[in-house]
Amino acid sequence: MITRTLQAIIKEKLYKGKIIVLLGARQVGKSTLFEQLKESEFAEMSVVSFNCDEPNDRALLTDANSADLSAVVKSSRIVLIDEAQRVQNIGLTLKLLADKFQDIQVLVSGSSSLELANKINEPLTGRKFEYLMLPISTEELINANGMLETQRLLENRLIYGSYPDILFQKTDTKELLFELTNSYLFKDIYTLQELRKPEVLEKLLVALALQIGSEVSYNELSQTVQTDVKTVERYINLLEKCFIVFKLSGLNNNLRNELKKSKKIFFYDNGIRNALLQNFLPLNLRNDVGALWENFFISERLKFNNYHNRFTKMYFWRTQQQQEIDLVEDSEGKIIAYEMKWNENRKTSFPNNFVESYKPLQTNIITPKNYMGFLVN
Repeated sequence: MITRTLQAIIKEKLYKGKIIVLLGARQVGKSTLFEQLKESEFAEMSVVSFNCDEPNDRALLTDANSADLSAVVKSSRIVLIDEAQRVQNIGLTLKLLADKFQDIQVLVSGSSSLELANKINEPLTGRKFEYLMLPISTEELINANGMLETQRLLENRLIYGSYPDILFQKTDTKELLFELTNSYLFKDIYTLQELRKPEVLEKLLVALALQIGSEVSYNELSQTVQTDVKTVERYINLLEKCFIVFKLSGLNNNLRNELKKSKKIFFYDNGIRNALLQNFLPLNLRNDVGALWENFFISERLKFNNYHNRFTKMYFWRTQQQQEIDLVEDSEGKIIAYEMKWNENRKTSFPNNFVESYKPLQTNIITPKNYMGFLVN
């Protein structure tokens, strides 16, 4: 059992009069974290739990008033609500819990921000702590198993990803990934949103999977999947809100020849990307290792910044002359640049016009030998 970084962070926020909201994709470990907290922090307390994938549990929380909640909560000191995005008007229910039952600690999980974020942000203004859980991070692996074992797992993570149920499987890994991809990850999109063309979403996912590390054009994507640009934009927005993909914009503050509106789209997890392409070949037989390495490190760096509350903006940089830097971080005006190279023997330099214009605090070349040093606190 790997101890998740958020466990200690959430533990510090308990009993401070706020609802704790934990967001993240399905199967990423949110329910397991709540169970660990029950065992370690709530063992002597009365706990009531709701799984809102269950219709009966949903009904108890839907449009509930104070009397309804009092009957449901009874004498419990801890309330756990899982998959809360499935409950209509969940924000108002949580607001009542926060205002009327101030001696109760409420913890809420949601596998998407689709409905949950929209429904809770206004009612819970000033009443919540919100956290994002992502697939297991390099730092979490190092803390649990040490650097040698983490290094040994690198190729496996590049191919099969870092979801908890996948990471240490020695058999049935592909089947588990297909099940995760087909049955769980997109469940909220299909159940919470009206998709007139689900086959377009499937084509779009494959197109995005083929373009990690490359700039994407919504116009070109719309032609590829044979739909209009607005549909492409909407579906990508949904995929972001379900924590399947994330975007990086191009940095364009200073130089006239920088690409102004360019964007790249990455997957939070390499395994999901490879499952969409049905490609689990070993690295020595692949022609996309550079893209896998770039997606992996950028997603791991995103986890690191997220868990350590680093207020960092992440970009890539490219000019009209095809000069490029894979990742640029801006932390309160301090610039750090990263180039990812799977082959450590390939010579790499950072463009002079970037260095002179942005004066980066650091420029780093990331290889399989040194990457862990950039992913631990």
